[in-house]
Amino acid sequence: MKHARRFVAGTLAAGALALSLTGCGDGADTSGRLGRTTQGTESASKDPKGADATRPSAPATPAPGGAGDDAYRKWGLTAPLAYAPKPAEKPQLPKAAPGKVPVIDRIPVPAGEKVVFLTFDDGAEKDPEFLKMAADLKLPISMFLTHSVASPDYGYFEKLRDNGSGSTINNHTLTHPNLRTLSFEAQKKEICGQQDHLQQRFGTRPPLFRPPFGNYNDDTLRAASECGVSSLLLWRVSMQINNFQYAEGSALHPGDIILAHFRGPAELKGTTETQMTTRMLQRIQEQGYRIARLEDYL
Repeated sequence: MKHARRFVAGTLAAGALALSLTGCGDGADTSGRLGRTTQGTESASKDPKGADATRPSAPATPAPGGAGDDAYRKWGLTAPLAYAPKPAEKPQLPKAAPGKVPVIDRIPVPAGEKVVFLTFDDGAEKDPEFLKMAADLKLPISMFLTHSVASPDYGYFEKLRDNGSGSTINNHTLTHPNLRTLSFEAQKKEICGQQDHLQQRFGTRPPLFRPPFGNYNDDTLRAASECGVSSLLLWRVSMQINNFQYAEGSALHPGDIILAHFRGPAELKGTTETQMTTRMLQRIQEQGYRIARLEDYL
């Protein structure tokens, strides 16, 4: 309950934080502009309790569906990924005011449970090698798609969703505007319009919504609710080309939602999406974290 109250009280603060952790900007900085309290690191970190970050907190276990024994080596990892099972009980999450959706920027997990969640935004890059990587490793990815860039090949993201990893497809607006600059009706058009497209294409109306750049206001929360969204998802950690940048401190925290992007070499200074993802997974392993499926906790 203490976590939940802090989330509710910090809803607008989280929005302000996300303004600086803008994960959808242009250029090679794939996490976007960072706030003054955000720090990046080019080396392995220790966990927040000071433990050796190279020691995993739990033995590696197969992903749901069973990643092959050699899959991790194929994609540049030195050890199998550790995956967290579905929790016996879902955590206490923030409650929203009537007519609005709650804002979630970190999942409250039990003390000592070192799990993080993978999310990928936009959908501009459609790398066939990433399809193979995500399928081989059974990465549970929560995708937040923008219609204007993802729709030319929605089938690509359908393959990601249906690869046995439990990945999901969610809403990231029609055209990726800064919602805080739009009227309520214009915001509703952006959110509901993408809800309609995704329902028509994939058969379900997504429950999760992420505002472009992390920018939102009270109108966004009302519009999302009227469009059938259940939660607005932000993040506390964003993946750069080589390393994480953090909203607080210099290491992952239990329950962190990690932001990455469907981006290619043109925006990653020659790095491929699979190379960026390998580095992201290495950083997770170095800090002793397991990967969990976001929707299992919501």
